Amino acid sequence: MSMRPILLTNATLCDPATGRQAPGHVLVRDGLIHDVGWSPLAGVPDEAETIDCGGHVLSPGLIDLRAFVGEPGAEHRETLASASAAAAAGGVTTLVCMPDTNPVIDGPAIVDFVLRRARDTACVNVLPAAAITKGLAGHEMTEFGLLQEAGAVAFTDGLKAVRNAQVMRRAMTYARDFGALLMQHVEEPDLVGDGVMNEGEMASRLGLLGIPREAETVMLERDIRLVRLTGARYHAAMISCADSVEIVRRAKADGLPVTCGASVNNLVLNEGDIGHYRTFCRLSPPLRHETDRLALVAALNEGVIDVIVSDHNPQDVETKRLPFAEAADGALGIETLLGAALRLVHTGDISLPRLLAALTASPADLLGRRAGRLAAGAAADLVLIDPDLPYVLDKRALKSRSKNSPFDEARLQGAAILTMVAGRIVFRAPAESEAAA
Repeated sequence: MSMRPILLTNATLCDPATGRQAPGHVLVRDGLIHDVGWSPLAGVPDEAETIDCGGHVLSPGLIDLRAFVGEPGAEHRETLASASAAAAAGGVTTLVCMPDTNPVIDGPAIVDFVLRRARDTACVNVLPAAAITKGLAGHEMTEFGLLQEAGAVAFTDGLKAVRNAQVMRRAMTYARDFGALLMQHVEEPDLVGDGVMNEGEMASRLGLLGIPREAETVMLERDIRLVRLTGARYHAAMISCADSVEIVRRAKADGLPVTCGASVNNLVLNEGDIGHYRTFCRLSPPLRHETDRLALVAALNEGVIDVIVSDHNPQDVETKRLPFAEAADGALGIETLLGAALRLVHTGDISLPRLLAALTASPADLLGRRAGRLAAGAAADLVLIDPDLPYVLDKRALKSRSKNSPFDEARLQGAAILTMVAGRIVFRAPAESEAAA
């Protein structure tokens, strides 16, 4: 159906693909960006609905490459409907859901189920990532070609690393031939062992077993050697320490098709935020030392880190209200991704266009999608951001089914006040609704 055109005017446009930021307007027609004007508006189309953006930042919608959704199999933690509602409230217009479901997303029928279910219940774009190995067991490869045809946008074993080097080599060879993207969780499970937080003085003081940085760097080094051997497109889903930054930097300097991401948690929090055994901060990879966090921020500025992810992995009360060493890894994050990431802008560590590029244009490029940019013909997936809006995060107001956020009761500044997917408004902050009324 043809929709009424929408004119978003009096906005501060921010195009992450070019880094340009200036006043302007955007005309949306039939679900696409019809026109982008980088100057004050001269005239309003008679048939268009006009939305005054109040000078706030208008950007392409955020693209989250790493979100764990319980459906199918763990709907008590999260559903596609609740995850997409949380995404819309956080300015995320596209999320890539991980294959850690029950059943695992390792066959075309499950990919088709997720796509159909998302079409019926989700308000944002949901793109399934399929498993590299059947059942996430790390032994037998899935059918990459059939899964791609069914709609899988990338391949990953989610929370598990492919530990068998021969299996990973074969997966990379097939991925190269199919032009597929492999996204690896870079943690060597034997080195992780029973560790629950970053290895170091803080872990010793808390009496907790640590996870050494080498658990990440050993796996990352091995995989990059295999990339050199096979030529496959490889994405380290999340790196968390300074040593990993150097490994990725060298790989890129050598011209290898290697990219990487970082969790917003590792960019703005460190091991000190665990405090008195806060299980909401038990994550994988773990929160590292402040020097590692600063190295990640510098790498993001430099472009060594390509994307920022929420690592949205909601847990229920039964798995989090436990002693720290017994609690499950993971926390929700898709709704707080933008507000948490804007901390880096407000502290002067990074510019707004560079931050938004890591949240929009760069993940779009990895997925080969025409998104993440303000350009005529692109999908009208947009977010209006008030970067200075102050608030204290109230977990009771979050739209996710689970409420375990590492930013619970944190003071944040900046939030999405309007989110649009394919030209349709899927979220409007209450204050904006009142103003419109």
